[in-house]
Order: sequence, then C-alpha cells, then structure tokens
Amino acid sequence: MIAKEHKSILQMTLCAVMWSIAGILIKLVPWNALAIAGLRSLICSGVFALYMTVTRRRFVMNIATLKLALTVPATSICFMMANKLTTAANAIVLQYTAPVFLLIYSYLFAKQRFRGGDYLAVVFTMAGVTLFFFDQLSGGAIHGNVLAILAGAFFAGTMYMIATVDEDARLSGLMQGHLITAIIGLPFLLSSNVPITTGAVAIVAILGVFQLGIPYILYGLAASGCTPLALTLLAALEPILNPLWVFLFIGEAPGRTALFGGALVLVSVTLWCLWDTRQKTKAIPDTSSEIAAT
Repeated sequence: MIAKEHKSILQMTLCAVMWSIAGILIKLVPWNALAIAGLRSLICSGVFALYMTVTRRRFVMNIATLKLALTVPATSICFMMANKLTTAANAIVLQYTAPVFLLIYSYLFAKQRFRGGDYLAVVFTMAGVTLFFFDQLSGGAIHGNVLAILAGAFFAGTMYMIATVDEDARLSGLMQGHLITAIIGLPFLLSSNVPITTGAVAIVAILGVFQLGIPYILYGLAASGCTPLALTLLAALEPILNPLWVFLFIGEAPGRTALFGGALVLVSVTLWCLWDTRQKTKAIPDTSSEIAAT
C-alpha cells in the first residue's frame, strides 16, 4: 500500500513538472487563448485514446464521468478568461485556493475530517504560492480575480470527483473533459484571424502531448494511490516551476521573496508527504508477534 502511494506521489510530481511548461510555450504561440486550448485539448484527447487502446482500458461514459468531465473545461476556461482580465500572477495564485475548496467539499459531501497536519500543509503551501508571486501581485480587475477563484473551485472539484470513480472511469472522464474543451475552443481557431504557421502548430502539438496528454494520464493514474488532498498539494509545484523555466530560458529572474515562497512550498509538500507516510505506517498493525507466537 505504501509502495503504491510512493509510486503515485512520483507520478503526480512528474505531472506537475510537465504541467508547468505551459507558460514558456504558450508565450510563443500568437493565438487566442481559447484557440490554443481547443487544439491542445483535441491533441490531448488523441493521446488518451491511444493510451487507452494500447493498454486495453475500458471506456466508460455515465453520469459520474460526465460530472468529472465538466470540471475540466470549467477550470480551463475560467483560468484563461481570468488571465485576460487580471494579472497572470493574480490568476495563478487565486486558482491555487483549490486546497481550501477541497477541504470544504470533502467535509460537506463526504463528511471527512482532516488531521491537524493536513490543515498546516494547506496553509503553508498556499502561503508559499502567494509569496512566490508577492512582488507581482496587484489589485487587478475584480471580475478576473473572481474568475480565478472559480477556476480554483472547479480545479478542486476535479480533484474531488476523481476519487469517486475507478481508474478506467477516471481516465474516461478526463478524456471526455478535454473533448468538451476542444469543442468549445476550436471554433475560435477557425473564426479568428490567427497565423496558422508550422511553428505554432508544432508548439501546440507539444503542449497537447507533453503538457496535457501525458501529464493528465499520470494524474489519473496517481489518483489510485493518492488522496485528493495529496494530489492538490503536489499540484502546487506547478506555479513554482512555471517561472523557473521562464528564468532558465528567458532570463527573467524571481526576487528573494519569490524564492523563499518556492522553497516554502517544496519544504511543506515534502514534509507533509513524509509525515503522512509515517502516520499511515504507524496505523498498520504489527503482526510480527502474532506470527512468532504461531
């Protein structure tokens, strides 16, 4: 059980790393945000279809998978619209209110009670994300800030819903979500006067495969061994790593406050994972004495 959880933590960490390349690549595509989202999600859906065919996964479509599917475009569209109406820093920080929403959903709908360490991990992780962008935060437009918070609520909804279905249904629901996003976004690619060049299409293809397709499959698999709260905390690595790639490839360096915030997130998530594993190990009954007695 512990080994399965460790594997899931590695899968979700890799997922967050791959999610984080979006910022540096999207900057290189001179398209409407929804046009990028549409084509990117269409390619992502193809990756899902290929994976599920090769691994002989069962495709599932029911009320539960559709509920999960609807949270995917809701998160994406709210976040993209927020980026247009408020600062990018505001948008990503406010989206990562997701752990708070997840605690609320889990309490209201599953009557789940969390441990003190879980609450501390959420508080310190959110504090770290906020500090990382502290130098750039501004008042922003109220509508953009509200949409960013809604993106966080829907993102938490995705995390909550994936725990309610089995692995095949989870992967099917995520694939359906990206198909819905493609249906919404592709008309913007066809109707707007965007330069459809080989370079732009290649970058969006990279986004569809390596920033969305493979990571979302890892995300769906990781949910089999990680709690929704663990997934949400690990996902917080994404906004920390995103500016790191910008620094490495463009040279835009974060300030000291931002570096401290990034370190706080990494330390908080790492300590929580170690603490959580220890708590679960202690909870496993020791049967060695019983075996010896027999």
